Amino acid sequence: MAKVERLPLEHDDFRDLYTEHQARVTRLCRLILADADEADEVAQEIFLKALRFYRTGQRPQAWNKWLATVTINACRDRLRSSWWKRWRSRTEEFDEFKDPAHGHHSAEDGALQRETQRLVWSAFARLSGRQREIFALRHFEGWSTEEVAAHLGLSQGSVKQHLFRAVRELRKGIAKAL
Repeated sequence: MAKVERLPLEHDDFRDLYTEHQARVTRLCRLILADADEADEVAQEIFLKALRFYRTGQRPQAWNKWLATVTINACRDRLRSSWWKRWRSRTEEFDEFKDPAHGHHSAEDGALQRETQRLVWSAFARLSGRQREIFALRHFEGWSTEEVAAHLGLSQGSVKQHLFRAVRELRKGIAKAL
């Protein structure tokens, strides 16, 4: 059995930072990349970057904004890589976004719920990368339009336009399938 060493006391803050933000960073990666395994790998790379940054002694004003920006950039890098484009040819559903069945439901209800989730994720996967980023930051991360615009280097009008188109495409994709 390998010997496990406890990190020095100064790393306890980083451990707390990781515990607080890991699930959120991974969720954002999964939304943008639409692949659970790749998202987990990118999330680990993000926290390695965060650890290196933490060790410099510098601290951002808000770790959640810093991590979201680093996450978006890391996901963009992964999406731009040529091997990713060749490999990525499927849409994947994510268990952590599914609502667990509460109470007793019929088999028909369960099948309907799974089909609805598949339709939503399929429509989400067809959005452009920019639309997925903006939709995820706005609706899953809860950022304001102004915050999204500032962090992505876009005008507020552009953010609103991408968001409008994303919602419209989601609605069309779901309505078409029904």
